[in-house]
Amino acid sequence: MAENTAQVSALARVMAYHERSKHRLAAYAAGPETLDWDAQPDPFRRFAGAPLTPLLLKAADEAIGWNQLFEPGREARPANLAQIGRLFECSFALSAWKELGPDRWALRVNPSSGNLHPTEVYLVAQGLPDLADGLYHYAPKEHALEQRATFVGPAAAPRLLVGFSSIHWREAWKYGERAFRYCQLDMGHAIGALRYAAALLGWRVRELGLGHGEQAALMGLDRAGDFQNAEGEEAEAVFELCLESRPAAPEDIPALLAGACWRGVANRLDTHPMYRWPVIDTVAQASRRLSAAPSTALPAQARRTLLARNEANASPDASQLIRQRRSAQRFDRSARTDTATLWPLLAALMPAGQLPWDMGQTAQVHTVLFAHRVDGLAPGAYLLPRNTTARSRLQAALPRLAWKPVEGCPSELPLVELALNPALAGTLRTLSCHQAIGADAVFVIAMLAELPTVESDAPWQYRERLREAGLIGQVLYLEAEAAGLRGTGIGCFFDDPVRELLGLGAPGTEPWQVLYHFSVGLPVLDARITSTPPYPESRP
Repeated sequence: MAENTAQVSALARVMAYHERSKHRLAAYAAGPETLDWDAQPDPFRRFAGAPLTPLLLKAADEAIGWNQLFEPGREARPANLAQIGRLFECSFALSAWKELGPDRWALRVNPSSGNLHPTEVYLVAQGLPDLADGLYHYAPKEHALEQRATFVGPAAAPRLLVGFSSIHWREAWKYGERAFRYCQLDMGHAIGALRYAAALLGWRVRELGLGHGEQAALMGLDRAGDFQNAEGEEAEAVFELCLESRPAAPEDIPALLAGACWRGVANRLDTHPMYRWPVIDTVAQASRRLSAAPSTALPAQARRTLLARNEANASPDASQLIRQRRSAQRFDRSARTDTATLWPLLAALMPAGQLPWDMGQTAQVHTVLFAHRVDGLAPGAYLLPRNTTARSRLQAALPRLAWKPVEGCPSELPLVELALNPALAGTLRTLSCHQAIGADAVFVIAMLAELPTVESDAPWQYRERLREAGLIGQVLYLEAEAAGLRGTGIGCFFDDPVRELLGLGAPGTEPWQVLYHFSVGLPVLDARITSTPPYPESRP
């Protein structure tokens, strides 16, 4: 009974945070009143004293088409340092440096809210021929591995684990209390980036069901002395790269740390923080999964359907497409797309065992399509339920809408018409915090999910729902690029007005909430901004 009471209390704190961090037409969620851009936090975490192992830059050597990436049964690459270099170059490395006047900033392969990158990446390696067994932190600026710990004991069969953490201050510096949401959305982006990069190497990915304490210990995040003058990191998740060797077992993890030799002290990212947001620590603690959960078996990888957009166009190179991904800053407001482009993009969101939905997770986040310049589809709102069991609950939550079949829609897509609206663009601009990026896109997708209830007794599902929304966003980023368009996530929207537009009940009366918006359109590039390569040309 005491444990259940503690969970209910944690869930109450999580739900209170969600309500508190909503943007409203009358007032935005609490955030900084001013930003000193000259004192922006250091975007790169490093560990002083940790040995550095440079990684090769060989992703350009890959010759796999985007469509080929989704074919099951490709031969897995051997686990070695060269393949790890490819893995990280196509997931978390820098993608370019940008310059405008005296300002210079880096872009990365994985997307991030505000390009602030709160997600840190760790690697556990065992049994590789050219990398010592141990824990490593990935340093994207150097494209290198910092060895945080050396493991002792006999060499194991090849095993690779990738761990993720969040530095909440990176987002809170700009976004205040809403930052925890954005960190979780970024986690979804990072998970997707890992899965696509692993697919280039023929590797599968699954999450290990470690409890929060086990995750923190494995990544060395509970070593207070290594972070005594630096911002802490919140352990998020650990994933196994399945190499057709022995599977990782959570009960093996503590043995890795026995006798490990640790090195490195974290750098301080912001020497003079102007604000504090204690509610972020509160929701982080309340939403942790404290106990281990069984790791799910990987489903059979399915062949992707609805791949072809235009048979006259060759499938773009997967590695190049992944590394060239950008977030759109402006859209051409006169551009249009058509259903021949839209249907494959929506099909990529369906969790039918296809990449990246082949990691054992279930679909709990659903998509509302606001189409305003799609030839063959009238302007309005459409719903794509992503699992069959949710349709009845969604229909009960949205009883006043049309729920009409969409003429011409492929049978693989359970898309339904909710309501038509010729003036949709202006409405979306208002609801997207008055941003033109919502009105000028050819379509916007809102992500809708049931948040955990008292009956579910699972406050950690709040993180899971946000991460799934972020993973949907990562799919949309890459599918937009493949279609010759561009996407951008919209974390700033007016939460309850969007719910009211859909006809959902008053806050607190039912669990459906909007978690993320994403817009897709034809980008307008800023000619004033110059781009330079991510790494010196002398790098191998």
